[in-house]
Amino acid sequence: MNMLTEMNTQTAEILLVDDDDDLRHALRQGLEIDGYNVKAFASAHEILPLISPSFNGIIVSDMRMNGIDGNDLLQRVLEVDATLPLILITGHGDVAMAVSSMRSGAYDFIEKPFATAHLSAVISRALEKRRLVLENRQLRENFDTENSLETRLVGSHPLIVDTRAKIIMLGATEIDVLLTGETGTGKDVVARSLHDFGPRKAGPFVAINCGALPADIIESELFGHEAGAFTGAQKLRIGKMEHANGGTLFLDEIESMPLQLQVKLLRVVENRCIERLGSNNSIPLDIRLVAASKTDLGHNNPDLNFRQDLYFRLNVASIALPSLRERGSDIMLLFHHLTRLATTRLRCEVPKITQSVEARLTQYKWPGNIRELRNAADRFVLGLDLGIDENEGQNSYPQGSHNVADTETSLPEQMASYERGVIANEIARNNGALKPTYENLKISRKSLYEKMKRLGLDQQKFRPGT
Repeated sequence: MNMLTEMNTQTAEILLVDDDDDLRHALRQGLEIDGYNVKAFASAHEILPLISPSFNGIIVSDMRMNGIDGNDLLQRVLEVDATLPLILITGHGDVAMAVSSMRSGAYDFIEKPFATAHLSAVISRALEKRRLVLENRQLRENFDTENSLETRLVGSHPLIVDTRAKIIMLGATEIDVLLTGETGTGKDVVARSLHDFGPRKAGPFVAINCGALPADIIESELFGHEAGAFTGAQKLRIGKMEHANGGTLFLDEIESMPLQLQVKLLRVVENRCIERLGSNNSIPLDIRLVAASKTDLGHNNPDLNFRQDLYFRLNVASIALPSLRERGSDIMLLFHHLTRLATTRLRCEVPKITQSVEARLTQYKWPGNIRELRNAADRFVLGLDLGIDENEGQNSYPQGSHNVADTETSLPEQMASYERGVIANEIARNNGALKPTYENLKISRKSLYEKMKRLGLDQQKFRPGT
């Protein structure tokens, strides 16, 4: 078994069942030499409490045993999880029975006598199958929980609890909503939630960032145009507003909308109809408008250049999103949540969150709010520095001097954490390919393999789609 396969097997378990003491001990010893994590049992009855749909491993069982034999065990395993691999060990006279068991759901069978290397190869394939099944289940569970508002807007602070309550209340209505809040507070998440938790959830959700489009094309993007409406308009274009018919139109950074376009938007808000550029035909709209601004639009600030009549039309109902520094008690809760998401996305394990790391996180002011916290979580999972400017917080760490291992751990542990982060980052950048990784790091192939084994890095977890 190669080094990478060995790393795949260190957390998964093999439940080995055989009532022959000598054979059981020999098999266990051989498999452990190959790097597998083996638990051996003299009877199938002993492993039943260990089997569950979330069990991370496989079962290897003798066919003929006293009490519960291999076939009986197979049926009980299938009742718990039909995808849990079970490998049967059979004598020559049991081959026909083993073939029948495979038709019933056994993963494979191995006929005595056999080489341990052959059993090891079958186990390796079974473990890989189990890994993929468990990963796919986790992805489905993550997808299912995306519709939970508590998962989208994590936190227990009264300000975020109140925000969730407003989303549920306003989401059930058809009224327009104005969202305000600093950059990175999650205005896009709230807008999407208002749509998903409302009567228009089956319709389109169309988002446009008013600050990201040049003034000369935003009108065409919003209202669409007829063929020949202007130079370069060679064919009809349906605008974002028309495309959102039956659903929700989200206008982010609306404070950046050009003044002349605000007049047209005001008509849309009032009349719920548009005219494409180059056309005199009025097109009725059935849309809900959600607008978002990182600036308070209601102070009639002449420097803001935003029409107050449009503000009052949009501000039928409003939700002011709290900054992260206002939700201080939620910082660590959010950080734990974001690191769990990062481990799935970046295929890494979460390092230990030390008290010193927690102090840095909770004392920092987070001007970039949740978006900045998410970046810090990604860096933390990769074993890199948190990447936050200490001048924004109350700590006085020298810039660039801290790794996530922190000073509460020993120097070798800090060095290993840093080395792991550098190697993991390079493997991820190369999508799991090792040749460019060791070339870019200027180390030998053998040295990279040895470091990956020592640091617990699995090449397969960095490959796209795995």
